[in-house]
Amino acid sequence: MNIDMERYRIFYIVAKNGNITKAANELMISQPAISKTIKSLEEQLGGTLFTRTKKGVTLTEEGKTLYYYISQAMELIDTAEKKFLECINLEAGLIRIGASNTIVREYLLPFIAQFHQLYPKIEIKILNNVSSLLLDDLKNGKIDLVFLNLPLSNEKDIVVKKLKKVQDCFATNGKLDLPNDVINLKDLNNYPLILQLPYSSARRFLDNFCLENGVTLKPEMELDTYSSVTSLTKAGFGIGYLTKEYIQDDIKNKTLKIIKVVPPIPSRYIGLAYSSKITPSFSTKKFIELLTQKNQ
Repeated sequence: MNIDMERYRIFYIVAKNGNITKAANELMISQPAISKTIKSLEEQLGGTLFTRTKKGVTLTEEGKTLYYYISQAMELIDTAEKKFLECINLEAGLIRIGASNTIVREYLLPFIAQFHQLYPKIEIKILNNVSSLLLDDLKNGKIDLVFLNLPLSNEKDIVVKKLKKVQDCFATNGKLDLPNDVINLKDLNNYPLILQLPYSSARRFLDNFCLENGVTLKPEMELDTYSSVTSLTKAGFGIGYLTKEYIQDDIKNKTLKIIKVVPPIPSRYIGLAYSSKITPSFSTKKFIELLTQKNQ
């Protein structure tokens, strides 16, 4: 049975008020129009919904049954509208972010903190994983945004935005015995190298740069996390491949010292990726807006 939803809404308002005049005032339509709609609904359903009294109208037994379910539907619709408006007004919502621990710690945290201060009712969930798996989750709609190291190979249906330029470097704790402060790229293999595992995006970036220059690095240590590389480099275990922007405090405190390498390592970007096939939520759009404003 196909009945216009507006008829049910008018029935609901009349039943709730128990009076056609009051219902007409609430709906801002004429009493005859309401009476005509109720009559049309009764004809469609094949039964009487209201009994007229001196004080207004009362529901028939059949009308009470219909009202019981219609009232629940109308209240759910009202709740749905309110929740939708809360999302539009950023009073509710969820942002699912995928990123490495390093990017969260070294780049994202200030933005997350600022966004939470502006919109405290929006929930933010963070998933840590390698970029390839996070991109799979992005394509499958399991997360909304992925923050990762660029460049990124061409990914279908993925939009990528550059956010922050960073400069990778080689560094020691300053106590490693080096002939001078400048090392040729091919000569790095003469020293204990501390790198992340080959699947990390930073390591892939370095390996591609080295291959372009005819060099294959042979690290003494390959570690799972950037923080481990930093810690062992500071402890004097060798030359670590780090990111200059992330070790500024260590440079100032002289717990780390940058080594100049020739040819110089090119800069790269931290990027933001999201699906071109999924419309982002209002809260996700606002978070992207905050990031792009701060990185202009």
